[in-house]
Amino acid sequence: MSRKNTKSEQAAESKAPAYIAFHVRDGEEKGKGFWTRIGAAWKHKDGEGLSLQLDLVPLDGGRIVLRTPKEDEADESKSAEQGA
Repeated sequence: MSRKNTKSEQAAESKAPAYIAFHVRDGEEKGKGFWTRIGAAWKHKDGEGLSLQLDLVPLDGGRIVLRTPKEDEADESKSAEQGA
């Protein structure tokens, strides 16, 4: 079933993401893991939730972790939005 985004969701999605979504699998060494960027999340304008966009969904276990973007990730997101 298709659902149209509300204006506030569209506005939130056009900005840089508040969080980057990663799939994390445990490594063989304790404390080491494999991190793969799989999407991003934007805060709702009313502050009551997040819109999560996943570019892929992990099927092999692990966990999904949301982290605030680092400067280089924020710059990368801006460039992608501008079509660079």
